[in-house]
Amino acid sequence: MSSATITLGIIGAIITALSWASLAIGLTRMVRVLRAGQPDHSRWRPIVPRLRTLAIEVVAHTRMNKFRSVGWAHWLVMVGFLLGMVFYFESYGQTFDPRFHWPLIGDSRWYHLLAEILAVTTIAGIFALIVIRQRNHPRRPARLSRFSGSNFLAAYAIESIVIVHGVSDLLVKGGKIATYGGGHAASDLFTMQIARLLPASPLLISTAAFVKMLAGAAFLYLIGRKLTWGVAWHRLSAFVNIYFKREADGSVALGAVKPMISGGTVLEMETADPDVDVFGVGRVEDFTWKGLLDFTTCTECGRCQSQCPAWNTGKPLSPKLLIMSLRDHTYAKAPYLLAGGDASKLSDADRAEAERPLVGHEDVNGIIDPEVLWSCTTCGACVEQCPVDIEHVDHIIDMRRYQVLIESEFPSELAGLFKNLENKGNPWGQNAKDRLNWINEVDFEIPVYGKDADSFDGYEYLFWVGCAGAYEDRAKKTTKAVAELLATAGVKFMVLGQEETCTGDSARRAGNEFLFQQLAMQNIEVLNSLFEGVEQAKKKIVVTCAHCFNALNNEYPQVGGTYEVVHHTQLLNRLVRAKKLIPVSPVAQNVTYHDPCYLGRHNKIYDAPRELMEASGSKLLEMPRHGERSMCCGAGGARMWMEEQLGKRINVDRVDEALDALNGGNEPSMIATGCPFCRVMLTDGVTARKDGGEVGQGVEVVDVAQLMLQSIDRIDAAAMTENLKVIQVPKVEEPEPVAEPEPEPEVVVEAAPAEAKAAPAGGGLGMKGGLKAPGGKGLGMKGGLKAPGAKAPAAETAPAATDSAEAPAAPTPAKGGLGMKGGLKAPGGKGLAMKGPAKAPGAKAAAPAAETESAATAPEAAAPAAPVKGLAMKGPAKAPGKGLAMKGAAKAPGAKSAASAADTEQAATVPTASPVAAAPAKGLAMKGIAKKPGLKPAAPADA
Repeated sequence: MSSATITLGIIGAIITALSWASLAIGLTRMVRVLRAGQPDHSRWRPIVPRLRTLAIEVVAHTRMNKFRSVGWAHWLVMVGFLLGMVFYFESYGQTFDPRFHWPLIGDSRWYHLLAEILAVTTIAGIFALIVIRQRNHPRRPARLSRFSGSNFLAAYAIESIVIVHGVSDLLVKGGKIATYGGGHAASDLFTMQIARLLPASPLLISTAAFVKMLAGAAFLYLIGRKLTWGVAWHRLSAFVNIYFKREADGSVALGAVKPMISGGTVLEMETADPDVDVFGVGRVEDFTWKGLLDFTTCTECGRCQSQCPAWNTGKPLSPKLLIMSLRDHTYAKAPYLLAGGDASKLSDADRAEAERPLVGHEDVNGIIDPEVLWSCTTCGACVEQCPVDIEHVDHIIDMRRYQVLIESEFPSELAGLFKNLENKGNPWGQNAKDRLNWINEVDFEIPVYGKDADSFDGYEYLFWVGCAGAYEDRAKKTTKAVAELLATAGVKFMVLGQEETCTGDSARRAGNEFLFQQLAMQNIEVLNSLFEGVEQAKKKIVVTCAHCFNALNNEYPQVGGTYEVVHHTQLLNRLVRAKKLIPVSPVAQNVTYHDPCYLGRHNKIYDAPRELMEASGSKLLEMPRHGERSMCCGAGGARMWMEEQLGKRINVDRVDEALDALNGGNEPSMIATGCPFCRVMLTDGVTARKDGGEVGQGVEVVDVAQLMLQSIDRIDAAAMTENLKVIQVPKVEEPEPVAEPEPEPEVVVEAAPAEAKAAPAGGGLGMKGGLKAPGGKGLGMKGGLKAPGAKAPAAETAPAATDSAEAPAAPTPAKGGLGMKGGLKAPGGKGLAMKGPAKAPGAKAAAPAAETESAATAPEAAAPAAPVKGLAMKGPAKAPGKGLAMKGAAKAPGAKSAASAADTEQAATVPTASPVAAAPAKGLAMKGIAKKPGLKPAAPADA
């Protein structure tokens, strides 16, 4: 040691101490900001699988290697940063004493070799990344650069620090060899060559160590001061973000959308309160802490931007810029967040930042422009490509939820979508009875639940046709092809027909979470009725729509419906492998395949459609963007129902790519897909290109199932009908036990005749004292009938005498079922309010016989019940398996309504019933008593 080296050491120690203090202050501030977000308790466990995922993603670099030209270079820099910290801390001692090294290991050959490798490969890796960044610099057209909008100052600073650190490592090592000798060709080959160029100087060694220490100190100081420098912070936060990713099994945050949560609790229609709960995200602090961590971790690499179909077709949405905007706003709003929401102590600038709306146009200084928010197709390309597992789609849908449920601010086209889904149960607003029209277009008989079969006994699959498959002419071709293939293979399936309702995929991705839950519970109720008594492993559903597949398979379990769901390409491929479908006439055409986003990226089904195409004899020509990098057709995220006003149409862009793969469409060729939404969009794109010129004149868009149908020997209709025929054994209902008459009480002459007690009125289902409900089953409750999940109202005893002057008022129904507090604002100004208590999916209910009899003999009707708010429903409960309880003639989508014999008799026996004022039904509110799905209405009793 010398005075010069000691001086360097002291200066370095002071600077380093200040830098570590900067990091500590910045990290503390960051943690406090993250804690201002909503809680999310689902991220911590299970610990072992999460640690395994973290280790795999870091060591194997599985996320970065999706971009092969970058993956290896980034891996070298990452390893140099992690292991290089050992050599960085060694420089603290080397500034004081040039001979310093770690005891025991510092002079070993393997340690020298490790230092050599890390220094050389880190420099090589960072130079490769610099070249890549410059080759993709936004000085090119901005839309073509994935770095457009990134913080280049931060990037250049970090790149410089890495270079200085790596070069200093080589100089320290080479200087020690030049000054003190040593070095081995096996462990110091490169630095031995450097040592020949350096003088023997202890001060040179300490100076190089001092420079390396300053480089590290600069990194610590900058990230402590610049919390928005994601390109720097991701070196620390990425490990945490990967551990806390949504899926504990290591898969990306695709498939099911994250449920809407408030205060760490999943919100449901029955319990949500808009006065207390947070509906979606309306302020940055409404994001969970994991969302705020996502924003902090963004590396600004632009991989999401380069894959985004909206950005690549001239839309304002860039997933990267969206996340960066949310991050910048989060930390600009930090004074407000850290003050606990008290704006009185803030400066005018901080108060103005805190008051900015999260979503809004420039005139209100919004953080995110509405055009940005509604341009997303939720295709998941951004999530798939993100190297640090940011959950873009979940955040976008959360912001949409607030705009729809609270602000009622959404594209005008969605108002029609929501109305059709509420009133008709399908996006097109068609009648439920028309769901069976496609069956009239095939020449063999297809079993329909409730018409040809009363149960699932003897069947293998329920064929979920979907709205597009039932109503849209192009999609109906897929439906008919799949039905014929299944019938040919002898797969016994049935369809729901008009009992089927939209799965709610578009509603959920448009932000209307409660409409999705409403539709989902209605479908789950029907499905549970169908699968009643069927073991879980045999509850099988086959679907043709990728969106229906994703909803039924991934999202319905969130609301209580768990089934085995397969896509038609998967099932048909299994049948080919099992030799139940044998191709004999190869299609022999060039076909390019478009991967539907909700089949491919969201559910990782890539091979089954391609194997099916290969079996059909077609020649597959892949587009440049296929598989997990497939380009979206533009229909996802409810974009199917919205017009594209900005930039190039996404479906046309995809068709152009397909036509290029098919040699420009100069010869008859096909574009195949496995989703009706994709088929509609691609067909429209091909039509647009045909109308504009000669391009694509011979191209046809087909479903993969149609290719297989072309390649097999088609059998006659009678054989297919026979293949689908199932003979069901009628279920024998056990007779109701006849209650023994109670013995007559003995008459005591001596005692005064006591006033007879009134007989208790029949209450609820399976209740004491009253008549047992038809069927002998029920909810087994005492007192009046209650909606599942709601508290039962107190039962009121009817008078024993039937000739009294006035009948007592009926008890006001308790708010139950889907009822919510606070009166939720309906999207688009229309309520989802429904009358009649909803029943839990799969639960059974029936009107008690005693209650019916009592109502029939009462001289006057009860007074109208007090109105309920939100999604609460009034009126009578429904029979087992029915849709939502209904009054009058209005019927649920797909349900046939008919007056029962009991209703007819009741109406005939009420002498002077005063009319009850009924509010007009809204949304999915329906009048009348619903019928069990699939059962024919009972014939009215003779008067």
